[in-house]
Amino acid sequence: MQFNRNRGGAPQEEGFVRVRFPRPPEVLGVIEQLHGYAKMTVKCADGKTRMCRVPGKLTRTLWVRERDVVLVKPWDLSHETKGDVIFKYRRNQVDVLREKGLLKELEGEL
Repeated sequence: MQFNRNRGGAPQEEGFVRVRFPRPPEVLGVIEQLHGYAKMTVKCADGKTRMCRVPGKLTRTLWVRERDVVLVKPWDLSHETKGDVIFKYRRNQVDVLREKGLLKELEGEL
């Protein structure tokens, strides 16, 4: 049993990854383009392209780049074209999503 130390200093068992799966109405997406001021264009798994933003309480903690896999929560109004980015997946978490078959619609974007 081997342990890695992550940023927080707590031991983390190698090979075990905890992944947050999307719950309705959340959708997986890939960031296509950054526009500044925490706004970006995201290609979502449901086939729509949304103009998304990072909500105010996450602006200092959630740093995103192009081609990152994110979790998008569509707005109640304008849910077809706008949404909030509420979570960013790490590389090992993206591998788990691929194994589960949740990223089939986005394979061309990655």
